[in-house]
Amino acid sequence: MIPFYPIPGIRIGTALAQIKQAQRDDLTVFEIAPHSTGVAVFTQNAFCAAPVTVARSHLQTHTPRYLLINSGNANAGLGERGIQDAMTTCEAVAQLTGCAIQEVLPFSTGVIGMPLPTDKIRVALPQAITSLVPDGWEKAARAIMTTDTFPKLYSLRTEIQGQPVTITGIAKGAGMIKPDMATMLAFLATDAKVPAPLLQTCLQQAVNNTFNRITVDGDTSTNDACVLIATGQGGLTLDSQTDTQTYRHFCASVEEVCRQLATAIVKDGEGATKFITVIVEQGESEAECLQVAYAIAHSPLVKTAFFASDPNWGRILAAVGRAGVTHLNIRDVNIYLDDVCIVKDGAVADTYTEAQGREVMSRKEIVIRVWLGHRGHHQTQVYTCDFSYDYVKINAEYRT
Repeated sequence: MIPFYPIPGIRIGTALAQIKQAQRDDLTVFEIAPHSTGVAVFTQNAFCAAPVTVARSHLQTHTPRYLLINSGNANAGLGERGIQDAMTTCEAVAQLTGCAIQEVLPFSTGVIGMPLPTDKIRVALPQAITSLVPDGWEKAARAIMTTDTFPKLYSLRTEIQGQPVTITGIAKGAGMIKPDMATMLAFLATDAKVPAPLLQTCLQQAVNNTFNRITVDGDTSTNDACVLIATGQGGLTLDSQTDTQTYRHFCASVEEVCRQLATAIVKDGEGATKFITVIVEQGESEAECLQVAYAIAHSPLVKTAFFASDPNWGRILAAVGRAGVTHLNIRDVNIYLDDVCIVKDGAVADTYTEAQGREVMSRKEIVIRVWLGHRGHHQTQVYTCDFSYDYVKINAEYRT
């Protein structure tokens, strides 16, 4: 069993609604204690799914008391019907629990363009609610999976200003991963007491440095959402200040949980066999560094070379060159595979051998490091994976 720490004020239940399959639970309910605070960030895809639209709207006026998550169906690309179906599921939760409809946040993941089977969800909901328990995190991590091969769960306990703090989170995602906010779905909670505006700032910062730095295939989902709940039932209370050591320590802890979940998503990338970190340094800006990092991380030629353990370093060089960096002096560019220098001053390094490259490329975890040549002091990193035969097979058969 994956070790985790329950969060006081959070109970979780799951049920089998048979939305797409009948092998495991696919419906999850989070119950959130009164007086908690809840924030979220969502996809920037213009074709955002109906549950994203509804959840955004509900968060603007109410503090969430329940989260409702279904896998197997994205409830996306369905226009007004999708909105009505999402509201129907929220109403079903409200009827069973006595909360307001606006206190329910819906989330969906799965196939786009198929009507949400609301009848199946309504039938399974009582079981999910009656099974609510504080230690339901692992069951929930499994219930929100689609093409994932393992559940993604991470839990952290630390001490801040002498007070114990717990942060626990789950996530799902393996394909259609190039977030413009978070991963496909992630749910985190803490027992700290944090005002909503401060919690929102903290989550956005953590997401930018973690979930927004991963890519499996360069595709941004219609359903991306990341939620952070603070129940306030622990010992730590944060005020409204962002420039304190307490706030920085808390945010660093949230970011660590997000990073662990984000990298787990990449390691579970559909058909992935290699975990690759791309680090770009000496850029004029962080945006410039990201431009180069994503050019490498999104390249099918680079990703297939890693799958084959083929040290075809020219593909990395070409990706850097086409990244669109203004006035790039290629004579100042250095590129490394782990500790092996493959490009020195814009050309193949004198010390490089094919055997060195092949040995590095055969590793399961690899770092690509690019120096842009003293253009500035900015740097960033992106996490990605290789492309295998299975990636094509999984996505070709996704709806069958």
